[in-house]
Amino acid sequence: MTASLRSRECVAFGAGILLVAEALAFGCSYLCWYRMNTSRDFRLFMHKNFPWALEGYYSVGSILGGESSKEKDILIWSREGKVDDN
Repeated sequence: MTASLRSRECVAFGAGILLVAEALAFGCSYLCWYRMNTSRDFRLFMHKNFPWALEGYYSVGSILGGESSKEKDILIWSREGKVDDN
């Protein structure tokens, strides 16, 4: 095998690994967004453990012009005693 052929195989293998990694990252991101979009309990989990990610979710929602669920979530969680009033 020549060095040129071997280096092309390495590049092709690396590109394949990168493609799979990107697909996995996209899939995980979509799954997380879907759960935040459909489950208030999951948003509470994110609020307690990953507040920066939940703020990003709320920011994207406000940019896209959707209903602001941040205030609604905080109000409901406060009424249920799950969070302190912020």
